[in-house]
Amino acid sequence: MPETHSAKAQIDAFAADAAQLDELVATFAEADWQQVTGFRDWRVWDVIGHLHFTDRMGLATIAGPEPFKALLKDMASSGGDMAAYVRSQLGDITGAELHKLWRSGVDELVAGLHAADPDVRLTWPGPGMKPRMFATARQMETWAHGTEIFDLVDAPRSYDDRIENIVTIGARTYGWSFANRKLDAPEPVPHLRLTAPSGALWTINDVRTDECIEGSAVAFCQVVTQVRNVADTALAVTGPNAQQWMAIAQCFAGPPADPPAPGTRGPKRG
Repeated sequence: MPETHSAKAQIDAFAADAAQLDELVATFAEADWQQVTGFRDWRVWDVIGHLHFTDRMGLATIAGPEPFKALLKDMASSGGDMAAYVRSQLGDITGAELHKLWRSGVDELVAGLHAADPDVRLTWPGPGMKPRMFATARQMETWAHGTEIFDLVDAPRSYDDRIENIVTIGARTYGWSFANRKLDAPEPVPHLRLTAPSGALWTINDVRTDECIEGSAVAFCQVVTQVRNVADTALAVTGPNAQQWMAIAQCFAGPPADPPAPGTRGPKRG
């Protein structure tokens, strides 16, 4: 499995996942935007509003550290509840209006990332990121939050090998998943044998059979982004280190978050 891709390829992967989600929500009537998803009781409107504002944060950091810090200060003045902040900023706009704002913001961010100096780290909560990695972080969040909406409406979803970027983030945050909970990351790091959507085999970390995670790359991405409990996947998880990791895996920044309880996230049931 290649460890690096060009900045352009990773920015284009973010754009492609945004386009896939756009194709789904573009069909929604206003009532659809008010449906409650399986994530924190957020409505579809809240999910897209969140993506819109985190993309806006990306535009602010591309503009420079000071505009970004000013935006963070304004957000902090609202008490730190980003969902409430987004609602206060957007007001009572319709889903269709929010859709247009989000799509135009994605296009602006994609253009801004393509134009950004690839060697300059963008300021962000936590460690800064170069545009290439920043694009993958935006892809990961767009893909993960999009899952809530695909699940809600039972829409078929195609998967592409561009999720390799999310697999890479998931693998590289092994240590972070433990450190974020003030735990020592156990050694050895589990071996990954994941089947890509194309059928290709992706392998990461030293080959070993006592500590190993095998199965679908999509399922691995679902677990590390916490849109599925590992028990609701067909991943084969061997070894105590691998089992502990999959129980707390978190490839995104922020305080420790627990995965959904078994059976609570997935396509609409009943």
